[in-house]
Amino acid sequence: MSSLYTPQQRRAERFEFGLWTVGNVGRDPFGEASREGMPPWRRVEELGALGASAVALHDNDLIPMNATQAERDDILGQFTTSLRKQDMVVGMASCNLFYHRVFRDGAFTASDPKVRAFALQKTMKAIDLGAELGAKVFVFWGGREGAEVDAARDPAQGFEHYRKAINFLCKYVKDQGYPMTFAIEPKPNEPRSDIYLPTIGACLAFITTLDHPEMVEINGETAHTKMAGLNHYHEMKMAFWMNKCNVHQDLNGQKPLRYDQDFKFGSDDPFGSFFHVKMNVDHEYTGWLNFDAHAHRTTSDMGVYRDFAAGNMDNYLMMKEKVAQFDEDRSIQDLYAEINAGDVKLQALMDAYSAAAVGKLRELPLDPEKLADRELKIEALENQVLQLLLGKRD
Repeated sequence: MSSLYTPQQRRAERFEFGLWTVGNVGRDPFGEASREGMPPWRRVEELGALGASAVALHDNDLIPMNATQAERDDILGQFTTSLRKQDMVVGMASCNLFYHRVFRDGAFTASDPKVRAFALQKTMKAIDLGAELGAKVFVFWGGREGAEVDAARDPAQGFEHYRKAINFLCKYVKDQGYPMTFAIEPKPNEPRSDIYLPTIGACLAFITTLDHPEMVEINGETAHTKMAGLNHYHEMKMAFWMNKCNVHQDLNGQKPLRYDQDFKFGSDDPFGSFFHVKMNVDHEYTGWLNFDAHAHRTTSDMGVYRDFAAGNMDNYLMMKEKVAQFDEDRSIQDLYAEINAGDVKLQALMDAYSAAAVGKLRELPLDPEKLADRELKIEALENQVLQLLLGKRD
């Protein structure tokens, strides 16, 4: 594809790609790999040339589980050299607690305490690796933390095991002096039939039970919210509203109520993508924008970078331009103001409870029939936003 934006324009944003995303070789449950892929340091070179600012990784995306110390040192050497050459960083680290068969019944929530201990041991090493690479964010995706058979484990027991694990790891990070924020990533299902923290709302509630809730935020992913049939814009707004969306987001595309598709950002839902970018602009979000997506199986090795990775970044930048047009469009802004116009003094009366406010509210002459007669030009506003997205408004 011809580039819409230069590497310098892309670098102005905090765009990040997981090593597992561009490293995906097109394998799926029904088909073998459709491309060869390349080692982690080569992925960094290709992403850096396109203008990405950072990479994210699980521990085993970079270091195989059975690697010797010498192999680990060699891999890290080549990887960090490539990062320096491309002026890139590791924005986020995580731990693979889902691939090995030891996690077939969970990691932090496994019924076997020895498996839970191994999960903590592995995660501490992954946190150390992330800190060594300079990552300031550590994400927990509990893909195996769930169940197929509810008779096997009380979910409340699973919640408690998960809570104790996060508490333990928060204290570990504090004890080590790592400048690291945790972020929990929800998903409703897949690979488990049901995952214990399925939505952003569930994660927000869970965080309030922790010993150090100030250390833990949300890593919301577009696809995971849509898998639950929810509105990602609304879910993410709740996280912003609670000041729990400051460090990391996973962006991609997804058709609702299906398996995890991880399409390119903006490819499936222009409205949703637009309002996601607008939300980030409005909240002056400065965290990482991680494209947790996968190229199609039909895409070549170089197409993964030329078409897929570049396309993710350019789609975001196009939507950001549309947000600026939205903010400057007088007709759209006038319609919005008209729809949301109201009596400031009346709102102030409802903002804080008092006996005087109760008395005044009781006496207000509010006629529901007259209130219902007010025209709300929401459909007209929707038309204009769609015209803007389709390039029909100057």
